[in-house]
Amino acid sequence: MNFEITIPVLNEEATLEQNVKILHGFLKGHFPHGGQWRIVIADNGSTDRTPEIARALAEKVPEITFVKVPEKGVGLALKTSWGQSGADIVGYMDLDLATDLPHFLEAYDALANQGFDIVYGSRLHPQARVINRPLKREVASRVFNLLLKLYLGVRFSDGMCGFKFLRREVYPRLYEAGARNDGWFFSTELLTTAEWLGLKIFELPVKWTDDVSSSRVQIIPLAKKYIRSMYELKKRKRG
Repeated sequence: MNFEITIPVLNEEATLEQNVKILHGFLKGHFPHGGQWRIVIADNGSTDRTPEIARALAEKVPEITFVKVPEKGVGLALKTSWGQSGADIVGYMDLDLATDLPHFLEAYDALANQGFDIVYGSRLHPQARVINRPLKREVASRVFNLLLKLYLGVRFSDGMCGFKFLRREVYPRLYEAGARNDGWFFSTELLTTAEWLGLKIFELPVKWTDDVSSSRVQIIPLAKKYIRSMYELKKRKRG
């Protein structure tokens, strides 16, 4: 099965080329056949040299493509990328490669060979290994996921981990069921709607190395957005 890995980016000129090349080298080593996979750099509103660097990579490397999304929003970037994809498997990971790359091989196997519809990385699974994660971010993550369970009635352990892959054929159903947010909450909506639809979900405990220096996350404003997004998603379900 062929696949595409989307990397949503916003003002990432400092690390874009280096980390995309690391991912490319990993994939080339494990999937050497040409035409089986692509890396999609989806820029959502960068104002630095990120688009210029991404275009240059796409021109030089056959397996890399560039998608320009003029407005900010990770969800919008992913929806744009996946909406024009012809791959069997689509998904995304964060540019900082916080999730150990060998986990992608497990995700691919679950989707291509084991019959699962969607795979998500979990930092909260008992077998996960989390390195360098600040206490306040760990606490915030656990509280957020508890709210998801209480308010939306979901069972998955980690809705926020930036490592998710799915069979592209199920994506339209997830969208229709409510996975439409333009921001970070889109990632959580994918799992929530997958549960509501009874799809086969694979929970993958991951080794995660937190890159605190590159994080722009402000917990309180983000929490307010997520709570509002939870309310809107539940309202869509009722509707």
